[in-house]
Amino acid sequence: MGSTVSTQVQKRKAVSTERKVLCDLKESRGCDFHGCDYRPPDRKAWMAGLGPEKLHVNQIVWPGTHDSATNKIGIPFVSRPFAQCQSLSIYRQLVLGTRVLDIRVQEDRKVCHGILVAYSIDVVIRDIKKFLSETEKEIVILEIRTEFGHQDPPDFDKYLVDQLGEFLIHQDDHVFGKTIQELLPKRIICVWKPRKSPHPKAGDPLWSAGYLKDNWIDTDLPSTKFDGNIKHLSDQPPVSSRKYFYRVENTVTPKADNPIVCVKPVTGRIHGYARLFISQCFAKGCADRLQVLSTDFIDEDFVDACVGVTHARIEGKA
Repeated sequence: MGSTVSTQVQKRKAVSTERKVLCDLKESRGCDFHGCDYRPPDRKAWMAGLGPEKLHVNQIVWPGTHDSATNKIGIPFVSRPFAQCQSLSIYRQLVLGTRVLDIRVQEDRKVCHGILVAYSIDVVIRDIKKFLSETEKEIVILEIRTEFGHQDPPDFDKYLVDQLGEFLIHQDDHVFGKTIQELLPKRIICVWKPRKSPHPKAGDPLWSAGYLKDNWIDTDLPSTKFDGNIKHLSDQPPVSSRKYFYRVENTVTPKADNPIVCVKPVTGRIHGYARLFISQCFAKGCADRLQVLSTDFIDEDFVDACVGVTHARIEGKA
Protein backbone atom coordinates (compact mmCIF):
# COMPACT_ATOMS: atom_id res chain seq x y z
CA MET A 1 0.00 0.00 0.00
CA GLY A 2 2.80 2.41 0.93
CA SER A 3 4.62 1.93 -2.36
CA THR A 4 1.38 2.47 -4.31
CA VAL A 5 0.69 5.75 -2.51
CA SER A 6 4.28 6.86 -3.05
CA THR A 7 4.03 6.11 -6.77
CA GLN A 8 0.82 8.11 -7.08
CA VAL A 9 2.35 11.03 -5.23
CA GLN A 10 5.32 10.99 -7.62
CA LYS A 11 2.97 10.79 -10.58
CA ARG A 12 1.01 13.81 -9.41
CA LYS A 13 4.24 15.74 -8.90
CA ALA A 14 5.34 14.84 -12.43
CA VAL A 15 2.04 16.07 -13.86
CA SER A 16 2.29 19.32 -11.89
CA THR A 17 5.89 19.87 -13.01
CA GLU A 18 5.08 19.26 -16.66
CA ARG A 19 2.05 21.53 -16.61
CA LYS A 20 4.28 24.29 -15.24
CA VAL A 21 6.77 23.68 -18.06
CA LEU A 22 4.11 24.39 -20.68
CA CYS A 23 2.71 27.33 -18.73
CA ASP A 24 6.18 28.91 -18.42
CA LEU A 25 6.88 28.28 -22.12
CA LYS A 26 3.64 29.99 -23.09
CA GLU A 27 4.42 32.94 -20.85
CA SER A 28 7.97 33.37 -22.13
CA ARG A 29 7.50 32.61 -25.83
CA GLY A 30 3.87 33.53 -26.45
CA CYS A 31 1.56 31.96 -29.01
CA ASP A 32 2.08 34.17 -32.05
CA PHE A 33 2.44 32.54 -35.47
CA HIS A 34 1.67 33.36 -39.07
CA GLY A 35 -2.11 33.52 -39.32
CA CYS A 36 -2.76 33.58 -35.56
CA ASP A 37 -5.06 36.60 -35.84
CA TYR A 38 -7.23 35.17 -38.62
CA ARG A 39 -10.82 34.20 -37.78
CA PRO A 40 -12.94 32.50 -40.44
CA PRO A 41 -16.19 34.42 -40.98
CA ASP A 42 -18.10 31.11 -41.24
CA ARG A 43 -16.56 28.05 -39.59
CA LYS A 44 -19.19 25.81 -41.16
CA ALA A 45 -17.85 26.72 -44.62
CA TRP A 46 -14.31 27.84 -43.93
CA MET A 47 -12.80 26.08 -46.95
CA ALA A 48 -15.26 27.86 -49.21
CA GLY A 49 -14.31 31.11 -47.49
CA LEU A 50 -10.61 30.62 -48.25
CA GLY A 51 -11.24 30.07 -51.97
CA PRO A 52 -11.43 26.44 -53.20
CA GLU A 53 -9.81 27.39 -56.49
CA LYS A 54 -6.57 28.42 -54.77
CA LEU A 55 -6.59 26.16 -51.69
CA HIS A 56 -4.47 23.04 -52.29
CA VAL A 57 -5.00 19.88 -50.26
CA ASN A 58 -1.38 19.91 -49.04
CA GLN A 59 -1.70 23.53 -47.82
CA ILE A 60 -4.44 22.75 -45.34
CA VAL A 61 -3.89 22.39 -41.61
CA TRP A 62 -6.83 20.09 -40.97
CA PRO A 63 -8.57 20.48 -37.59
CA GLY A 64 -9.46 17.00 -36.36
CA THR A 65 -11.06 15.28 -33.41
CA HIS A 66 -9.69 12.34 -31.46
CA ASP A 67 -12.19 9.52 -30.81
CA SER A 68 -14.76 11.62 -32.63
CA ALA A 69 -17.94 9.61 -32.02
CA THR A 70 -17.80 9.34 -28.22
CA ASN A 71 -20.29 12.05 -27.28
CA LYS A 72 -22.74 9.37 -26.14
CA ILE A 73 -20.33 6.57 -25.26
CA GLY A 74 -21.11 4.28 -22.32
CA ILE A 75 -23.49 5.15 -19.48
CA PRO A 76 -23.93 8.82 -18.48
CA PHE A 77 -22.20 9.75 -15.18
CA VAL A 78 -21.04 6.12 -14.78
CA SER A 79 -18.72 4.87 -17.54
CA ARG A 80 -18.98 7.81 -19.95
CA PRO A 81 -16.43 10.08 -18.19
CA PHE A 82 -13.77 7.38 -18.63
CA ALA A 83 -14.13 7.22 -22.43
CA GLN A 84 -15.81 10.39 -23.68
CA CYS A 85 -13.41 12.48 -25.77
CA GLN A 86 -15.96 14.73 -27.50
CA SER A 87 -19.13 16.39 -26.21
CA LEU A 88 -20.50 17.35 -29.64
CA SER A 89 -22.21 15.14 -32.20
CA ILE A 90 -20.42 14.48 -35.48
CA TYR A 91 -22.69 16.97 -37.21
CA ARG A 92 -21.97 19.71 -34.65
CA GLN A 93 -18.24 19.04 -34.90
CA LEU A 94 -18.36 19.50 -38.67
CA VAL A 95 -20.40 22.70 -38.34
CA LEU A 96 -17.81 23.98 -35.85
CA GLY A 97 -15.08 23.43 -38.45
CA THR A 98 -13.74 19.93 -37.81
CA ARG A 99 -12.54 18.31 -41.03
CA VAL A 100 -10.88 15.06 -39.85
CA LEU A 101 -12.94 12.44 -38.02
CA ASP A 102 -11.51 9.49 -36.08
CA ILE A 103 -14.14 6.74 -35.86
CA ARG A 104 -13.62 3.31 -34.21
CA VAL A 105 -16.01 0.43 -34.85
CA GLN A 106 -16.58 -3.13 -33.68
CA GLU A 107 -17.96 -6.19 -35.47
CA ASP A 108 -21.64 -5.19 -35.20
CA ARG A 109 -20.93 -1.78 -36.83
CA LYS A 110 -21.37 0.10 -33.58
CA VAL A 111 -18.97 2.86 -32.65
CA CYS A 112 -16.82 1.99 -29.65
CA HIS A 113 -13.90 3.10 -27.50
CA GLY A 114 -12.25 0.07 -25.99
CA ILE A 115 -14.98 -2.02 -24.40
CA LEU A 116 -17.53 0.81 -24.24
CA VAL A 117 -20.11 1.20 -27.00
CA ALA A 118 -21.94 4.19 -28.45
CA TYR A 119 -24.33 4.28 -31.39
CA SER A 120 -24.41 2.61 -34.81
CA ILE A 121 -22.08 3.83 -37.55
CA ASP A 122 -25.30 4.77 -39.37
CA VAL A 123 -25.58 7.77 -37.04
CA VAL A 124 -22.12 8.97 -38.09
CA ILE A 125 -22.90 8.54 -41.79
CA ARG A 126 -26.22 10.35 -41.40
CA ASP A 127 -24.54 13.32 -39.67
CA ILE A 128 -21.87 13.56 -42.37
CA LYS A 129 -24.45 13.48 -45.14
CA LYS A 130 -26.49 16.16 -43.41
CA PHE A 131 -23.45 18.42 -43.20
CA LEU A 132 -22.51 17.82 -46.84
CA SER A 133 -26.06 18.61 -47.94
CA GLU A 134 -25.82 22.00 -46.21
CA THR A 135 -22.42 22.97 -47.65
CA GLU A 136 -20.92 22.89 -51.12
CA LYS A 137 -17.14 23.08 -50.96
CA GLU A 138 -15.98 21.47 -47.70
CA ILE A 139 -13.79 18.34 -47.86
CA VAL A 140 -13.83 15.85 -44.98
CA ILE A 141 -11.25 13.19 -44.12
CA LEU A 142 -13.11 10.28 -42.57
CA GLU A 143 -10.88 7.74 -40.85
CA ILE A 144 -12.65 4.55 -39.80
CA ARG A 145 -10.77 1.76 -38.07
CA THR A 146 -11.61 -1.45 -36.31
CA GLU A 147 -10.98 -0.81 -32.63
CA PHE A 148 -8.15 -2.73 -30.97
CA GLY A 149 -9.37 -6.03 -29.58
CA HIS A 150 -12.35 -6.23 -31.93
CA GLN A 151 -13.09 -8.00 -35.22
CA ASP A 152 -13.71 -6.22 -38.52
CA PRO A 153 -17.39 -5.67 -39.36
CA PRO A 154 -18.28 -8.06 -42.23
CA ASP A 155 -18.25 -6.47 -45.71
CA PHE A 156 -17.66 -3.07 -44.15
CA ASP A 157 -15.84 -1.69 -47.20
CA LYS A 158 -18.91 -2.43 -49.33
CA TYR A 159 -21.11 -0.75 -46.73
CA LEU A 160 -19.01 2.42 -46.82
CA VAL A 161 -19.02 2.58 -50.60
CA ASP A 162 -22.77 1.96 -50.72
CA GLN A 163 -23.44 4.72 -48.20
CA LEU A 164 -20.91 7.33 -49.35
CA GLY A 165 -20.09 6.40 -52.95
CA GLU A 166 -21.32 9.62 -54.55
CA PHE A 167 -19.05 11.68 -52.27
CA LEU A 168 -15.90 9.54 -52.25
CA ILE A 169 -12.59 10.86 -53.59
CA HIS A 170 -10.77 7.77 -54.86
CA GLN A 171 -7.33 6.80 -53.57
CA ASP A 172 -4.83 8.69 -55.72
CA ASP A 173 -1.43 10.22 -54.89
CA HIS A 174 -2.20 13.15 -57.19
CA VAL A 175 -4.90 14.38 -54.79
CA PHE A 176 -2.32 16.00 -52.51
CA GLY A 177 -1.29 18.53 -55.16
CA LYS A 178 -4.82 19.39 -56.28
CA THR A 179 -7.00 22.27 -55.22
CA ILE A 180 -10.30 21.77 -53.44
CA GLN A 181 -12.05 23.00 -56.58
CA GLU A 182 -10.42 20.25 -58.64
CA LEU A 183 -11.78 17.57 -56.28
CA LEU A 184 -15.36 18.81 -56.26
CA PRO A 185 -18.11 17.63 -56.40
CA LYS A 186 -16.47 14.72 -54.51
CA ARG A 187 -16.20 15.58 -50.83
CA ILE A 188 -14.84 12.71 -48.68
CA ILE A 189 -11.42 11.09 -48.36
CA CYS A 190 -12.38 7.90 -46.50
CA VAL A 191 -9.47 6.01 -44.91
CA TRP A 192 -10.51 2.46 -43.96
CA LYS A 193 -8.21 0.67 -41.51
CA PRO A 194 -9.35 -2.93 -40.98
CA ARG A 195 -7.45 -5.39 -38.78
CA LYS A 196 -7.69 -8.50 -40.95
CA SER A 197 -9.87 -7.68 -43.95
CA PRO A 198 -8.23 -6.71 -47.27
CA HIS A 199 -6.93 -3.14 -47.40
CA PRO A 200 -7.98 -0.70 -50.14
CA LYS A 201 -5.75 -0.47 -53.21
CA ALA A 202 -4.72 2.36 -55.55
CA GLY A 203 -7.72 3.66 -57.44
CA ASP A 204 -10.24 2.23 -54.96
CA PRO A 205 -13.02 4.44 -53.55
CA LEU A 206 -11.49 4.00 -50.07
CA TRP A 207 -7.96 4.88 -48.94
CA SER A 208 -5.58 2.50 -47.19
CA ALA A 209 -4.08 2.96 -43.72
CA GLY A 210 -0.73 4.28 -44.95
CA TYR A 211 -2.35 7.49 -46.13
CA LEU A 212 -3.06 8.72 -42.60
CA LYS A 213 -0.10 8.27 -40.29
CA ASP A 214 0.76 9.37 -36.76
CA ASN A 215 3.10 8.56 -33.90
CA TRP A 216 0.86 7.97 -30.91
CA ILE A 217 2.56 8.81 -27.60
CA ASP A 218 0.63 7.07 -24.85
CA THR A 219 1.14 9.31 -21.83
CA ASP A 220 -0.75 11.50 -19.37
CA LEU A 221 2.20 13.88 -19.03
CA PRO A 222 1.55 17.05 -21.07
CA SER A 223 5.09 18.30 -21.68
CA THR A 224 6.25 14.78 -22.60
CA LYS A 225 3.47 14.59 -25.19
CA PHE A 226 4.10 18.14 -26.43
CA ASP A 227 7.84 17.59 -26.94
CA GLY A 228 7.29 14.16 -28.46
CA ASN A 229 4.83 15.62 -30.95
CA ILE A 230 7.39 18.24 -32.00
CA LYS A 231 10.10 15.60 -32.41
CA HIS A 232 7.99 13.22 -34.50
CA LEU A 233 6.64 16.06 -36.63
CA SER A 234 10.18 17.31 -37.27
CA ASP A 235 11.09 13.86 -38.61
CA GLN A 236 8.44 14.09 -41.34
CA PRO A 237 9.08 15.50 -44.82
CA PRO A 238 7.41 18.84 -45.66
CA VAL A 239 3.76 18.66 -46.72
CA SER A 240 4.74 19.83 -50.22
CA SER A 241 6.62 16.56 -50.86
CA ARG A 242 4.45 14.16 -48.88
CA LYS A 243 1.96 11.70 -50.35
CA TYR A 244 0.18 10.93 -47.08
CA PHE A 245 -1.51 12.83 -44.27
CA TYR A 246 0.38 13.09 -40.99
CA ARG A 247 -1.54 13.68 -37.77
CA VAL A 248 -0.42 15.24 -34.50
CA GLU A 249 -2.75 14.74 -31.52
CA ASN A 250 -2.90 17.54 -28.96
CA THR A 251 -4.10 15.10 -26.31
CA VAL A 252 -2.94 13.17 -23.28
CA THR A 253 -4.63 10.03 -22.00
CA PRO A 254 -5.54 8.76 -18.53
CA LYS A 255 -3.30 6.14 -16.93
CA ALA A 256 -4.46 3.54 -14.42
CA ASP A 257 -1.59 4.28 -12.02
CA ASN A 258 -2.62 7.92 -11.63
CA PRO A 259 -5.47 9.01 -9.31
CA ILE A 260 -7.31 10.94 -12.07
CA VAL A 261 -8.61 8.61 -14.80
CA CYS A 262 -11.51 10.57 -16.33
CA VAL A 263 -10.70 11.86 -19.81
CA LYS A 264 -11.67 15.53 -19.56
CA PRO A 265 -9.50 16.63 -16.59
CA VAL A 266 -6.56 14.65 -17.92
CA THR A 267 -6.68 15.86 -21.52
CA GLY A 268 -7.27 19.36 -20.14
CA ARG A 269 -3.60 19.36 -19.12
CA ILE A 270 -2.62 19.98 -22.76
CA HIS A 271 -5.87 21.12 -24.36
CA GLY A 272 -5.16 24.84 -24.05
CA TYR A 273 -1.71 24.65 -25.61
CA ALA A 274 -2.61 24.05 -29.26
CA ARG A 275 -1.65 27.58 -30.26
CA LEU A 276 1.58 27.27 -28.31
CA PHE A 277 2.29 24.05 -30.21
CA ILE A 278 1.78 25.76 -33.56
CA SER A 279 3.98 28.70 -32.55
CA GLN A 280 6.71 26.28 -31.47
CA CYS A 281 6.46 24.51 -34.83
CA PHE A 282 7.36 27.84 -36.46
CA ALA A 283 10.08 28.55 -33.89
CA LYS A 284 11.68 25.13 -34.41
CA GLY A 285 11.40 25.15 -38.20
CA CYS A 286 8.88 22.37 -38.65
CA ALA A 287 5.72 24.36 -39.42
CA ASP A 288 5.99 23.27 -43.07
CA ARG A 289 5.33 19.71 -41.86
CA LEU A 290 2.14 20.50 -39.91
CA GLN A 291 -0.94 19.00 -41.57
CA VAL A 292 -3.56 17.27 -39.37
CA LEU A 293 -3.90 18.56 -35.81
CA SER A 294 -6.42 16.74 -33.62
CA THR A 295 -7.78 17.29 -30.14
CA ASP A 296 -10.25 16.08 -27.56
CA PHE A 297 -13.29 18.30 -26.91
CA ILE A 298 -12.70 20.52 -29.94
CA ASP A 299 -13.62 24.19 -29.66
CA GLU A 300 -13.76 27.30 -31.86
CA ASP A 301 -10.30 28.57 -30.93
CA PHE A 302 -8.68 25.28 -31.99
CA VAL A 303 -10.40 25.44 -35.37
CA ASP A 304 -9.45 29.10 -35.83
CA ALA A 305 -5.79 28.34 -35.13
CA CYS A 306 -5.68 25.64 -37.81
CA VAL A 307 -7.58 27.73 -40.35
CA GLY A 308 -5.32 30.69 -39.57
CA VAL A 309 -2.18 28.80 -40.58
CA THR A 310 -3.96 27.53 -43.69
CA HIS A 311 -4.88 31.10 -44.63
CA ALA A 312 -1.29 32.22 -44.09
CA ARG A 313 -0.04 29.45 -46.39
CA ILE A 314 -2.40 30.57 -49.15
CA GLU A 315 -1.12 34.12 -48.71
CA GLY A 316 2.49 32.89 -48.95
CA LYS A 317 3.26 33.92 -45.38
CA ALA A 318 3.79 30.47 -43.88
